[in-house]
Amino acid sequence: MNAYRERPNFIPWPPLLLVGFTLSAILLNLASPLPLEFTGTRTLGGILIVAALGIDLWAMRTLHEAKTTILPNRGSSHLVANGPFGYSRNPIYLANMVLLAGMGFVSMNAWFVVLAPVDGILTHLLAIRREERHLLARFGYQFEDYCRKVRRWI
Repeated sequence: MNAYRERPNFIPWPPLLLVGFTLSAILLNLASPLPLEFTGTRTLGGILIVAALGIDLWAMRTLHEAKTTILPNRGSSHLVANGPFGYSRNPIYLANMVLLAGMGFVSMNAWFVVLAPVDGILTHLLAIRREERHLLARFGYQFEDYCRKVRRWI
């Protein structure tokens, strides 16, 4: 477990995945359009985007106030359990998936919606599992107690 003590990962996977899936959805739609259209599609997308950005900003502010890193490949100096982290252990990653879905509705490109859960799965496999090992190595029982009280996603 000591290998995770210093930092959870060497590569900042979640932002790379977000950019990669955004580009993938655009390219897939050019190659094979997958339209997404119903009454209020763009309105719903706008609401999802605003919600995702709000969660992101709230989480970033909470991490900044706790004087710990926002970067997913850096070691945490403090366990943050307040703000959006009181509702989800991964509010930024949750917001990334909501943002992808919102972009899909606004652009009426269903590839974004299809790729949003793939983003969540890969974020879990590439980042969350390693981050949780890092936090367990750094904060031990305090992190275990936090995990019992707060769900991983929502």
